[in-house]
Amino acid sequence: MRLLAVILLLTSFAVFAQEPHGSGFLPNSISVGADGEFESAPDTAVITCSLSAQENTSQAAFDSASRLAEQMRQALRGAGVDPKTAELSRYSLYPLFDYKNAKQKVIAYRVGTNVTIKLKDFGKIAPVTEALAGLGGITGQNMNYDLEEVDAAKQKAIDRAFARARTYADTLARASGKQLSSLISAAVDTQQVVPMVPYARMTVANIEAKMPAPTEDFQASKIKVTAHVNAVFALQ
Repeated sequence: MRLLAVILLLTSFAVFAQEPHGSGFLPNSISVGADGEFESAPDTAVITCSLSAQENTSQAAFDSASRLAEQMRQALRGAGVDPKTAELSRYSLYPLFDYKNAKQKVIAYRVGTNVTIKLKDFGKIAPVTEALAGLGGITGQNMNYDLEEVDAAKQKAIDRAFARARTYADTLARASGKQLSSLISAAVDTQQVVPMVPYARMTVANIEAKMPAPTEDFQASKIKVTAHVNAVFALQ
């Protein structure tokens, strides 16, 4: 039994020694990873806000919200924006209760929706935000920049990451006395970092005094796209 155990142990060690790199190892190859990035100016300004109305009955709240929505359409048209480009992300209608009353009596109804407005023309940011700010029932205005045409930026980031990976692989190959050959396989992962940028509203005082906006002559923050490439090259 002891002799059999020693034989099995030696056999297992021999099998393990024949595959030191695991079953996924490719002989005469080199594996590298590298990062690349590309910064692009944003192409879209995204304005978000909330539209809400509160009345004594659900029908009255709905009618009030409808009138407010029509006022928003008129405000957007006045700012040179097609109301059809505005997007609604949710719609809610719910009762409000008087929790001080033991019977929790319904005292009102609230209707609400979230609105998203995307602008390609950054010159319309100030007119739109100013128009919406003058409407009662429009709250929570916020704006950030986005890059919708992101594919070109991703391709440039990938190009830079792959060029760096190939340079690393070539350096390692020459250090080992070999030459880099063809690409065997590659995997790519990309990420997009979107900055949150506050906007500057134009006020009546700014216009009358002909003062520049706080963001005058400044550009929007660039959006960074990063790529990570894992590549396996053959050696010769």
